[in-house]
Amino acid sequence: MKLNLGCHLSVSKGYEHMGKEALSIGANTFQFFTRNPRGGSFKPPTDEDIFALVELMKNHNFAPIIAHAPYTFNPCAADEGIRDYTKRVMAEDVSLLDKIPNALYNFHPGCHVSQGVDIGIEKTADTVNTILEQSKKTTVLIETMAGKGTEIGKTFEEIQRIIEKVENKARVGVCLDTCHVHDGGYNISQDAYGVLEEFDKIIGFDRLKAIHLNDSKNVLGAHKDRHEKIGDGSLTIDGIIEIITHPVVKKLPICLETPNDIDGYAKEIKLLQEAVANR
Repeated sequence: MKLNLGCHLSVSKGYEHMGKEALSIGANTFQFFTRNPRGGSFKPPTDEDIFALVELMKNHNFAPIIAHAPYTFNPCAADEGIRDYTKRVMAEDVSLLDKIPNALYNFHPGCHVSQGVDIGIEKTADTVNTILEQSKKTTVLIETMAGKGTEIGKTFEEIQRIIEKVENKARVGVCLDTCHVHDGGYNISQDAYGVLEEFDKIIGFDRLKAIHLNDSKNVLGAHKDRHEKIGDGSLTIDGIIEIITHPVVKKLPICLETPNDIDGYAKEIKLLQEAVANR
């Protein structure tokens, strides 16, 4: 069994470069920020660069790649100006990603601050509805969150409530982050099959489109969101292998967001591919 494994790469040298860098470390997928993750500044890629990546992906049997919205976006912000900015820029992103077959666009569902979860869910769903109007192909993914502060999306139920309010349900899915669900209180490292069965019951496996594979520096239910290298944290290497060999998970694009440089990612990809090959 060979997994669809990749890691987070920098878009600074272009789209085709990311594809080549992924190949150089044994990856057949990757994730990247569409623009500055802490700001939103943006240099649009050329059509030639995008086409070169698409051809490379086709020639090397890539799994779907994941574009990640900047951390600074808040789809459920109380401030209408902030929310309108988030909608406009996310709409630009998904429109661009339509040029890449099967591209996935991942985002954090936001913080309600003092508005309450119910209003936060309403506003995040409204943001998703707005951006999907500007795209014809790209699937938008709601990421599972750790529940720090006033984050929404810390439970499967909250994510399902967002999905229920999305009009174009055919193009909305979920990216499950292993560190986040662990920190959110789901004991995925000790009971991967049980947690995933709960996901299926509440949201449905048809919505699960990608995995962020991260160990955690924190104890179960800490609600802190601090990623750790594979096998060095609370999830343990055995727990992580149990997750990625689940019949549903092993078919998905799985991207590492561990605190690593490119050589570290290469070692983790090799470690995980060898571990699952021996099962």
